[in-house]
Amino acid sequence: MRLAFLNQKGGVGKTTLAVNCAAELARRGSRVLLIDADPQGSALDWAAAREGDPLLPVVGLPRATIHKEIDGLARDYDHVIIDGPPRVTDLARSAIMAADLVVVPVQPSPYDVWAAAEVVALINEARVFKETLKSVFAINRKIVGTAIGRDVREALETYEDVRVLDAEVAQRVVFAESAVQGLAVWEVHPGGPAELEIEALVDALEDMK
Repeated sequence: MRLAFLNQKGGVGKTTLAVNCAAELARRGSRVLLIDADPQGSALDWAAAREGDPLLPVVGLPRATIHKEIDGLARDYDHVIIDGPPRVTDLARSAIMAADLVVVPVQPSPYDVWAAAEVVALINEARVFKETLKSVFAINRKIVGTAIGRDVREALETYEDVRVLDAEVAQRVVFAESAVQGLAVWEVHPGGPAELEIEALVDALEDMK
Protein backbone atom coordinates (compact mmCIF):
# COMPACT_ATOMS: atom_id res chain seq x y z
CA MET A 1 0.00 0.00 0.00
CA ARG A 2 1.11 3.54 -0.75
CA LEU A 3 0.22 6.13 1.87
CA ALA A 4 0.75 9.88 1.63
CA PHE A 5 0.63 12.02 4.79
CA LEU A 6 -0.45 15.50 3.73
CA ASN A 7 -1.76 18.72 5.19
CA GLN A 8 -1.13 22.23 3.92
CA LYS A 9 -1.10 23.55 7.50
CA GLY A 10 2.20 23.31 9.36
CA GLY A 11 2.61 21.99 12.88
CA VAL A 12 0.08 19.16 12.64
CA GLY A 13 2.65 16.42 13.28
CA LYS A 14 2.62 15.11 9.73
CA THR A 15 6.22 13.87 9.78
CA THR A 16 5.81 12.42 13.27
CA LEU A 17 2.94 10.22 12.11
CA ALA A 18 4.65 9.32 8.83
CA VAL A 19 7.92 8.12 10.42
CA ASN A 20 6.25 6.30 13.30
CA CYS A 21 3.72 4.54 11.07
CA ALA A 22 6.55 3.53 8.74
CA ALA A 23 8.58 2.26 11.71
CA GLU A 24 5.62 0.30 13.07
CA LEU A 25 4.99 -1.37 9.70
CA ALA A 26 8.70 -2.28 9.51
CA ARG A 27 8.54 -3.73 13.02
CA ARG A 28 5.68 -5.95 11.85
CA GLY A 29 7.93 -7.44 9.22
CA SER A 30 6.87 -5.43 6.17
CA ARG A 31 9.36 -4.06 3.69
CA VAL A 32 8.83 -0.32 3.99
CA LEU A 33 10.20 2.64 2.05
CA LEU A 34 9.80 6.15 3.47
CA ILE A 35 9.85 8.93 0.89
CA ASP A 36 10.57 12.43 2.19
CA ALA A 37 8.75 14.69 -0.27
CA ASP A 38 8.94 17.72 2.01
CA PRO A 39 11.58 20.24 0.89
CA GLN A 40 12.35 20.81 4.60
CA GLY A 41 13.64 17.23 4.76
CA SER A 42 12.41 16.43 8.28
CA ALA A 43 12.12 12.67 7.69
CA LEU A 44 15.66 12.61 6.30
CA ASP A 45 16.83 14.51 9.40
CA TRP A 46 15.10 11.88 11.57
CA ALA A 47 16.91 9.08 9.74
CA ALA A 48 20.27 10.90 9.93
CA ALA A 49 19.96 11.40 13.70
CA ARG A 50 19.83 7.65 14.32
CA GLU A 51 22.86 5.79 15.62
CA GLY A 52 23.21 2.19 14.52
CA ASP A 53 21.30 0.28 11.88
CA PRO A 54 18.35 2.02 10.22
CA LEU A 55 14.84 0.69 10.75
CA LEU A 56 13.98 1.30 7.10
CA PRO A 57 15.31 3.14 4.04
CA VAL A 58 14.46 6.82 3.69
CA VAL A 59 14.89 8.67 0.39
CA GLY A 60 14.42 12.34 -0.42
CA LEU A 61 12.19 13.11 -3.40
CA PRO A 62 10.87 16.68 -3.14
CA ARG A 63 9.90 16.78 -6.81
CA ALA A 64 6.53 16.93 -8.55
CA THR A 65 7.29 13.64 -10.33
CA ILE A 66 6.59 11.23 -7.48
CA HIS A 67 3.54 9.79 -9.22
CA LYS A 68 5.67 9.01 -12.26
CA GLU A 69 8.52 7.46 -10.28
CA ILE A 70 6.56 5.59 -7.61
CA ASP A 71 6.18 2.32 -9.53
CA GLY A 72 9.93 1.95 -9.91
CA LEU A 73 10.63 2.96 -6.32
CA ALA A 74 7.93 0.73 -4.82
CA ARG A 75 8.89 -2.43 -6.71
CA ASP A 76 10.73 -4.10 -3.82
CA TYR A 77 8.50 -2.90 -0.96
CA ASP A 78 5.23 -3.90 0.68
CA HIS A 79 4.45 -0.35 1.76
CA VAL A 80 5.59 3.10 0.66
CA ILE A 81 5.02 6.01 3.05
CA ILE A 82 5.21 9.52 1.60
CA ASP A 83 5.82 12.44 3.96
CA GLY A 84 4.31 15.17 1.84
CA PRO A 85 5.02 18.90 1.56
CA PRO A 86 3.39 21.41 3.93
CA ARG A 87 1.69 23.49 1.25
CA VAL A 88 -0.73 22.98 -1.62
CA THR A 89 1.60 22.78 -4.60
CA ASP A 90 2.27 20.66 -7.67
CA LEU A 91 4.42 18.55 -5.37
CA ALA A 92 1.40 17.88 -3.13
CA ARG A 93 -0.69 16.96 -6.17
CA SER A 94 2.01 14.54 -7.28
CA ALA A 95 2.15 12.91 -3.83
CA ILE A 96 -1.62 12.47 -3.85
CA MET A 97 -1.56 10.89 -7.31
CA ALA A 98 1.20 8.51 -6.17
CA ALA A 99 -0.86 7.28 -3.20
CA ASP A 100 -3.53 4.65 -2.69
CA LEU A 101 -4.54 6.32 0.56
CA VAL A 102 -4.08 9.95 1.65
CA VAL A 103 -3.85 10.50 5.41
CA VAL A 104 -4.64 14.05 6.52
CA PRO A 105 -3.37 14.69 10.08
CA VAL A 106 -5.49 17.29 11.85
CA GLN A 107 -4.89 18.93 15.21
CA PRO A 108 -7.95 19.48 17.41
CA SER A 109 -8.43 23.15 16.60
CA PRO A 110 -10.94 25.00 14.42
CA TYR A 111 -8.09 26.46 12.37
CA ASP A 112 -7.02 22.96 11.34
CA VAL A 113 -10.56 22.00 10.40
CA TRP A 114 -10.85 25.06 8.17
CA ALA A 115 -7.41 24.52 6.63
CA ALA A 116 -8.30 20.93 5.76
CA ALA A 117 -10.63 22.21 3.04
CA GLU A 118 -7.72 22.88 0.69
CA VAL A 119 -6.34 19.35 0.99
CA VAL A 120 -9.81 17.86 0.56
CA ALA A 121 -10.24 19.92 -2.61
CA LEU A 122 -6.96 18.53 -3.96
CA ILE A 123 -7.99 14.97 -3.14
CA ASN A 124 -11.35 15.41 -4.89
CA GLU A 125 -9.55 16.90 -7.87
CA ALA A 126 -7.26 13.85 -8.02
CA ARG A 127 -10.21 11.45 -7.86
CA VAL A 128 -11.25 12.62 -11.30
CA PHE A 129 -8.13 10.86 -12.60
CA LYS A 130 -7.84 8.16 -9.93
CA GLU A 131 -11.25 6.89 -8.86
CA THR A 132 -9.82 4.32 -6.42
CA LEU A 133 -8.07 6.97 -4.30
CA LYS A 134 -9.00 6.74 -0.60
CA SER A 135 -8.57 9.41 2.07
CA VAL A 136 -8.91 9.70 5.84
CA PHE A 137 -8.51 12.27 8.59
CA ALA A 138 -6.27 11.30 11.52
CA ILE A 139 -6.72 13.39 14.66
CA ASN A 140 -3.24 14.08 16.01
CA ARG A 141 -1.73 15.96 18.95
CA LYS A 142 -4.96 15.62 20.89
CA ILE A 143 -4.80 17.04 24.42
CA VAL A 144 -5.68 14.24 26.83
CA GLY A 145 -8.62 14.95 29.11
CA THR A 146 -10.26 17.65 26.96
CA ALA A 147 -13.46 17.60 24.94
CA ILE A 148 -12.09 19.57 22.00
CA GLY A 149 -11.10 16.38 20.17
CA ARG A 150 -14.73 15.29 20.09
CA ASP A 151 -15.81 18.69 18.77
CA VAL A 152 -13.21 18.55 15.99
CA ARG A 153 -14.30 15.04 15.06
CA GLU A 154 -17.87 16.27 14.60
CA ALA A 155 -16.65 19.19 12.48
CA LEU A 156 -14.48 16.94 10.28
CA GLU A 157 -17.39 14.60 9.66
CA THR A 158 -19.03 17.40 7.66
CA TYR A 159 -16.46 16.80 4.90
CA GLU A 160 -17.87 14.29 2.46
CA ASP A 161 -15.82 11.36 1.14
CA VAL A 162 -13.08 11.71 3.80
CA ARG A 163 -13.54 9.35 6.73
CA VAL A 164 -12.39 10.29 10.25
CA LEU A 165 -10.38 7.44 11.77
CA ASP A 166 -11.41 6.25 15.22
CA ALA A 167 -7.75 5.90 16.20
CA GLU A 168 -6.40 9.15 17.65
CA VAL A 169 -2.89 10.19 18.69
CA ALA A 170 -2.31 12.45 21.68
CA GLN A 171 0.24 15.19 22.25
CA ARG A 172 3.08 13.42 24.06
CA VAL A 173 6.67 14.45 24.89
CA VAL A 174 7.99 11.03 23.79
CA PHE A 175 7.33 11.89 20.15
CA ALA A 176 9.81 14.78 20.33
CA GLU A 177 12.27 12.76 22.42
CA SER A 178 12.29 9.92 19.91
CA ALA A 179 12.58 12.23 16.89
CA VAL A 180 15.75 13.86 18.23
CA GLN A 181 17.39 10.43 18.39
CA GLY A 182 16.06 9.14 15.07
CA LEU A 183 14.04 6.51 16.89
CA ALA A 184 10.47 5.26 16.83
CA VAL A 185 8.35 5.79 19.94
CA TRP A 186 8.25 2.06 20.60
CA GLU A 187 12.04 2.08 20.93
CA VAL A 188 12.07 4.91 23.49
CA HIS A 189 9.07 3.94 25.61
CA PRO A 190 8.10 0.31 24.87
CA GLY A 191 4.51 -0.45 25.78
CA GLY A 192 3.72 3.20 26.49
CA PRO A 193 0.56 5.02 25.42
CA ALA A 194 2.23 6.61 22.37
CA GLU A 195 3.24 3.18 21.06
CA LEU A 196 -0.29 1.85 21.59
CA GLU A 197 -1.78 4.84 19.75
CA ILE A 198 0.54 4.36 16.77
CA GLU A 199 -0.27 0.63 16.72
CA ALA A 200 -4.00 1.43 16.65
CA LEU A 201 -3.48 4.00 13.90
CA VAL A 202 -1.53 1.53 11.74
CA ASP A 203 -4.20 -1.14 12.35
CA ALA A 204 -6.83 1.32 11.13
CA LEU A 205 -4.81 2.24 8.05
CA GLU A 206 -4.19 -1.40 7.16
CA ASP A 207 -7.92 -2.00 7.39
CA MET A 208 -8.32 0.53 4.56
CA LYS A 209 -6.68 -1.82 2.04
